[in-house]
Amino acid sequence: MKYREQFERRVVREDVWIPTRDGRTRLHARVWRPADAGADPVPALLEYLPYRKSDWTAPRDAQRHPWYAGHGYASVRVDIRGHGDSEGLPGDEYDAQELADGVDVVNWLAAQPWCTGKVGMFGISWGGFNSLQIAALAPEPLKAIVTVCSTDDRYDNDVHYTGGAVLGIDMLAWAGTMLAFAARPPDPASVGADRWLPMWRDRLDALEPFLHTWLDHQQRDDYWKHGSVCEDYTAIDAAVLAVGGWNDPYRDTVLRLVEHLPGDRVRGIVGPWSHQYPDRGLPPGPAIGFLQETLRWWDQHLKGIDTGVMDEPLLRAWITDPVPPATSYDVLPGRWVGDTEWPSAKVRWDARPLGAGAAPVLVRSPQHTGLDAGRFFPFGNASDLPPDQREEDGRSVCFDSEPLGERVEILGRPRVRLRLDSAVPRAHVVARLCDVAPDGSSTLVTRGVLNLLSRHGRDRAVEWTPGTYEDVEFELTGIGYAVPAGHRIRVAVSDTYWPWVWPHAERGELRIVPARSVVELPLRERGPEPPIRFEEPEQAVPLDVTYDRPAEPTPERLVTHDVAKGEWTLEVDPNYGGSRTYPDGLRYEEDARETYRVRSDDPLSAHAVSRWRIRLRRGDGWDAEIMARTELRATHADFVMDSRVEARANGETVAKRAWHRTTPRTSG
Repeated sequence: MKYREQFERRVVREDVWIPTRDGRTRLHARVWRPADAGADPVPALLEYLPYRKSDWTAPRDAQRHPWYAGHGYASVRVDIRGHGDSEGLPGDEYDAQELADGVDVVNWLAAQPWCTGKVGMFGISWGGFNSLQIAALAPEPLKAIVTVCSTDDRYDNDVHYTGGAVLGIDMLAWAGTMLAFAARPPDPASVGADRWLPMWRDRLDALEPFLHTWLDHQQRDDYWKHGSVCEDYTAIDAAVLAVGGWNDPYRDTVLRLVEHLPGDRVRGIVGPWSHQYPDRGLPPGPAIGFLQETLRWWDQHLKGIDTGVMDEPLLRAWITDPVPPATSYDVLPGRWVGDTEWPSAKVRWDARPLGAGAAPVLVRSPQHTGLDAGRFFPFGNASDLPPDQREEDGRSVCFDSEPLGERVEILGRPRVRLRLDSAVPRAHVVARLCDVAPDGSSTLVTRGVLNLLSRHGRDRAVEWTPGTYEDVEFELTGIGYAVPAGHRIRVAVSDTYWPWVWPHAERGELRIVPARSVVELPLRERGPEPPIRFEEPEQAVPLDVTYDRPAEPTPERLVTHDVAKGEWTLEVDPNYGGSRTYPDGLRYEEDARETYRVRSDDPLSAHAVSRWRIRLRRGDGWDAEIMARTELRATHADFVMDSRVEARANGETVAKRAWHRTTPRTSG
């Protein structure tokens, strides 16, 4: 990593308030811009998040916003309404108010004397989401965006549902995280010593767990269509650079965007990365000079400079060389390939029957199948990725190819078509594609899920008629991966995948006809490739933050088995950064734990809990603490949710909130 201390233009930083159209609410913003921008205006770049610029994202912000400013842009970081230091009350994720405020910010930036009137947006995850969503609203000054690890489909490619199935691990975990995050107070250093406590009380009074809303909408309805730009790609006028990682759950968005947006306004990059900006150097690498690459994008579309970025292939994708299974890789081996169209003429579909037998094969997996799935959001931590899949394969039914006679390279979204019958009206089917080495080790390549209730569309729930066979088809998540000669390709099928997928209420079983079931692999032709190169990572000088080393480290992921009860427990430390101290003396403490339990033979034993503790304090006497707990379980008929928050200021309780909610299991 190269750190830049000096830039062509001297950078100044200021905090400002941005008004919104309601005339009552202001958003707090931090602006880095060239000192001479008043005389020589520059385009503005916006990153718009609920994650608190004063502390939580401050280290990341310091890496990129000053860097952009030094290269001739006003780079602006804004806290969403009701979060961080902004006024107003927190709302649902990506709600109409958030997007309307975002449009107001874009227009305000364009009108500033230091701005040329042209604006870009960028962000990862939440900021990547709302960059796409605000681009679909088409405010006139917004000319280009860079969206990283984001989704165009809020229902089927987010933290709530997958393949129509309830995502157990992040439906609960992210709802619990956001309950704790939304409960954090504004900083008196920004809003004033006399205002922060009343503002905090108002926020706490307005809290409502996201989990309630998400489980109220178990099919793809208007709630999920809002903010899903896949509903109308033509609404996006801005130029879109879409970036993802093969180890991030949102990578399919890049493939869909380069397929559906006009080729003169979109480019895609998919590397080996986790849910991180690809210049941060977190596993798995290799990292790239992401800021330099995005600067080419901004210069092209906001300054009218021909940087050659539109001469790059429509999609630049990393194809990983075969690797033994591991929960972390510093650097994955492989190479970059480029395709000038998507779907690519260089990719052909190869259909492989799962077997020759006409007799049905029984699939009846124990409920703890899925414990070796790895983290839903790999974050660059040591235990994120799936370990050797042999134990998972043993809990599934496996269909193996013969040893390959030559290397094959997969690029795109494999498909599985299964001829099957379900013994119960509600069931899931899960398919994992694995690379099986001669020594028997099994590396997870990709996977997919289908809730059989949603087999005729995600907007409806159609129960299965036991005793009847149907053909069902679903896609696996996109991947770029090479399987070498001598290895086998395995399709492992299960009907459970805990805790990724919340189990249906009734223990069931599937019967699959191998001879009438196939996996279809998108195989990319091999041959010489034009070179694709990126610069080495470069950032601004890091913020001087001190991170704590835990006195008694605990495992990030711990699986235990109570043999007598047949109960399996997964404990997870999400490890978002832990406790730290900032240069201004702010002390931020963060402790979180997720627990998932299930008994091997009982789907109704599934139980998930998220616990959070956050404390912020400064030597001037400011001390705020939040404890949050979110719990999810289910009966045969209902989901049952219990949440609570306690907030304290200088040891005194400011608020206690508790919620108990049930909602019918319409699809989950």
